[in-house]
Amino acid sequence: MELRDFFPVWNRLTSAQQAILTENLLRRTVQKNTLLHNGSMNCTGLLLVEHGQLRAYILSEDGREITLYRLLDGDICLFSASCMMRSIQFEVMIEAEKDTELWSIPADIYKNVMDQSAPLANFTNEVMAGRFSDVMWLLEQILWKRFDQRLAGFLLEESVLEGTDILKITHESIGSHLGNPREVVTRMLRYFQNEGLVKLARGTVEITNRAAMQKQYGT
Repeated sequence: MELRDFFPVWNRLTSAQQAILTENLLRRTVQKNTLLHNGSMNCTGLLLVEHGQLRAYILSEDGREITLYRLLDGDICLFSASCMMRSIQFEVMIEAEKDTELWSIPADIYKNVMDQSAPLANFTNEVMAGRFSDVMWLLEQILWKRFDQRLAGFLLEESVLEGTDILKITHESIGSHLGNPREVVTRMLRYFQNEGLVKLARGTVEITNRAAMQKQYGT
């Protein structure tokens, strides 16, 4: 994957602008669970995921986590360069959910090119708008959907991402994604198991009746 693959407007940049971005591109290989961006305490720069999976999440005052969205192959992470966008007032954490190969562009370099290029600025705004749409969708889920619906949706989404119905994930980890205590997750998973929807084992959750889960919870 090349730098132009991440930017549909690449051919609308000048050769000088392309050269600046290319010359300042840094390649990184990070292991699973690596914290890449720590809220407003650092400005990591623009992250471009070549292969792997990142997770963007926020922390509550009492230390509870909730996942905002995932970043997969070919995705761009702007919140890791939030220092170049003064209007962003909340702190987002970025960590690797899987071993990941990525590129990074320093925030000041990207901002300088963006300030000179209307096509790049418009593209950046579109990416940011898409991410805010993801956050608004999450807010709607939290406000208007029951927890059993959110949990079922999460399990089905995970099975698609992992390509299997046997999910190697702990109840605590699920709670971190959904912003709920582990005990609440455990109670609902046991209910799902009694309903024949999942099978629980240490460190794993197996979806045993996908069709019934989709039908019952409208996911």
